[in-house]
Amino acid sequence: MAELRGALIGCGFFAVNQMHGWRDIAGASIVAICDRDPERLQIVGDQFGIAKRYADAAALFEGETLDFVDIATTAPSHRALVEMAAQRRVPAICQKPFAPTLADARAMVKACVEDGVPLMVHENFRWQSPIQAVRAVIDRGEIGTPFFGRISFRSAYDVFSGQPYLATGRRFIIEDLGIHILDIARFLLGDVSTITARTARINQAIAGEDVATMLMDHASGATSVVDCSYASRLATEPFPETLIEIDGSDGTIRLAQGYQLTVTGMNGTVVSDVSPPLLPWASRPWHNIQESVVAIQKHWVDCLATGNEPATSGADNLKTFALVEAAYLGAASHEPVHLDALLK
Repeated sequence: MAELRGALIGCGFFAVNQMHGWRDIAGASIVAICDRDPERLQIVGDQFGIAKRYADAAALFEGETLDFVDIATTAPSHRALVEMAAQRRVPAICQKPFAPTLADARAMVKACVEDGVPLMVHENFRWQSPIQAVRAVIDRGEIGTPFFGRISFRSAYDVFSGQPYLATGRRFIIEDLGIHILDIARFLLGDVSTITARTARINQAIAGEDVATMLMDHASGATSVVDCSYASRLATEPFPETLIEIDGSDGTIRLAQGYQLTVTGMNGTVVSDVSPPLLPWASRPWHNIQESVVAIQKHWVDCLATGNEPATSGADNLKTFALVEAAYLGAASHEPVHLDALLK
C-alpha cells in the first residue's frame, strides 16, 4: 500500500506529540500543516520539516490531495472542520473533546456516515499499554466476570501552566480529563446505563470544577466509580497515571502507582511491571500518554488499510461524550441520569 498522505490542522500544545507519532509510524506521513497562528505554524513546520503550511483549512483542502486529516484544534472548531473533510471525502481524526455539544457530535457522525468517510476520535488514554494490559487480563478470563471497578486519576499537577485556557472555562475536569477516564471505564466494563455525579471546585482561582466523582451502572451488571481530581496533594505525585481496581467473580486486578499490575485469580497472585516504553522523543512523566498517541495513530492507519471501523470511531465516542454530558447534568441536579435518554 502506498504511504498515506495526511495533514495536521492545529499546531498547539498537544499536536507536537501527534507529529512525533506520525514520524514514527510506517505507512503514513504528514505532508502539510495548518494553523491560524503564524508563529506556531513556523515552529512546528521547522521542527518537523513540513514545507507546505496553510493559515486556512479551506485553502489546505483545495491545495492538497489527502488520504486523511488530523484535526488537533479546540472543540468549537471541530464540527466545521470535520464536515469540511467529509464533503471532500477525506477521512478525519478529531481531537477530544469531540464537539462543544452532543448535538454537534451527532451531526459530525451523521455527515461522515452519509459521505462514507471514516471518522475517529483521538481518545488515546485507552491505548496506554498499562490500560491495554488490564483489558488483556479481563479478556483472558483470569478474574472471571467483573462486577466492580474503580478508575481513578488524582493529582495536584499544575495543568494550567501549559494550557492556561483550562482555568477559564465553566467546565473543566470532567470535560478535559474525565472524558478519558470515563472512556477507560467503558473500555474495561462496557457501556453505561446510569450515572450519578458530584463535583467540587477546590481551587478558587479557576472557573470550573477540579474534582469529580461519578458512580456508574454498566449494562453488563458491573458497577464502577470514576474519580478525578487536580486538588489531591499526595506524598508521591502520580501524574499522569490512571490507577485501576477491578473485582471479578474469580479474582481481582490492581494497577497501582508506578505501573505495578497485580492480578489475583485462579492461578494465584502475579505481580508485573507494565511500565510504558520511553520513546526516543518522549519525556517523563508524559511518556505513557505519548506512547498512546503512537498506538492510536497506528490503529488509524491499520483501519484505513483494512477498512475496519476504528475502536474509537465517532459513533463509539458518542457514548463517551454522552457520559460527559450526563455527568454535568447529574452534578447539577443531584439525580441519576439515564444514558438512553441522551443517546436517542
